[in-house]
Amino acid sequence: MTMKSRVTRFFADRFDTEPVGAFLDKQIHKRLPPHTGWLHVFGSLSLLLFLSQTITGILLLIYYRPTPEAAHKSIQYITAEANFGWLYRQIHAWGASLMILAVLCHMMRTFFSGAYKKPRELTWVTGVLLFICTIVFGFTGYLLPWNQIAFWATTVGTESADKVPLIGPWLQTMLRGGDAVGGETLSRFFVVHVIILPWILTGIVVIHLVLMRIHNLSTLEPVGKERPLDSQRGIPFFPVHVAKEGVVAVLLVAVLVTLSVVWPWEIGVPADPLSTPEHIKPEWYFLPSYQLLKYFEGRYGAVFGIFACSLPFVLLLFWPFLDRNPHRHPRKRPFAIALGLAGVFTALILGYLGHISETEQSFFGKRYHIDLLGIPHAIDANAADGAHPASDSQP
Repeated sequence: MTMKSRVTRFFADRFDTEPVGAFLDKQIHKRLPPHTGWLHVFGSLSLLLFLSQTITGILLLIYYRPTPEAAHKSIQYITAEANFGWLYRQIHAWGASLMILAVLCHMMRTFFSGAYKKPRELTWVTGVLLFICTIVFGFTGYLLPWNQIAFWATTVGTESADKVPLIGPWLQTMLRGGDAVGGETLSRFFVVHVIILPWILTGIVVIHLVLMRIHNLSTLEPVGKERPLDSQRGIPFFPVHVAKEGVVAVLLVAVLVTLSVVWPWEIGVPADPLSTPEHIKPEWYFLPSYQLLKYFEGRYGAVFGIFACSLPFVLLLFWPFLDRNPHRHPRKRPFAIALGLAGVFTALILGYLGHISETEQSFFGKRYHIDLLGIPHAIDANAADGAHPASDSQP
């Protein structure tokens, strides 16, 4: 008798394993819609990145110390002294950005294919909550190395909380643990990043996967007209789709290791509250909101800015209940597709403007200074080095 048979026999003698076996057999041999392709692997890719972040995060916690005096030094020790510490840290740092990107791609595929429609509304809602949690993961984890860029980026980020109507000052104090970013802020971000968020995200992931298994992937047929998938229409989950996910998993590991070796994240200098660096900017996934807030000045303008930044997330949460069009095919949903494309392009444009703002760029052979709002101003070639036109100044 083989080891597998012995293990199976052991559990069969003690538990009723038939329901479990039937469930696993059904899931393995189930059929997927005919249009299922490579764009459907981003959900599994996001889950794989979450597992990678969990494992590398645990390894980093062995040496990391969440205090202003020891945080940066512990990162230096992990990078220079701990066995393969540099690799774990780089995979964790790059994995954060790639996980947010994978979740974004997964949501866009779901939106444009109409997979959020009945009966999968709650599957979409849990997906949006996962996206929000992933962004909060990135925000809280960014401060933990306690370097100069992270410290001041967090300072700028938490200043926006003060503009939230009614609860702004309380929210800012709750995030910082005081009037300014300090040791209490680091402690709070560490607890949220390492203890609170992992449990919340794990719970939502479980609910999301259960709902997905119950309803399966959606077809492109209208709501209420989906036909059961049989052997003549559907694509086998195993081995066809599993093979695609396996290929993507191998490529993901290769990409993470390559990025870690070729473009490693710098440790940076320790945080200095008395020295403010120039042109502090958040990570790429916050750049659209960062740039959008610049167009709203004053106390009341900032309130509208917070509202404008929050509106896309509110729309995403409630969109399955707002979109009453029964069709799923993109060609039969012109309004939703146009709105989705407008949202994607707006985010890309705002993100690009946030990236190049307060810098000098060359376009068509001419040099321009990009001001705070992302407006270009030509630089006089005869002007002294470092001088900018008077029109550069912000009112």
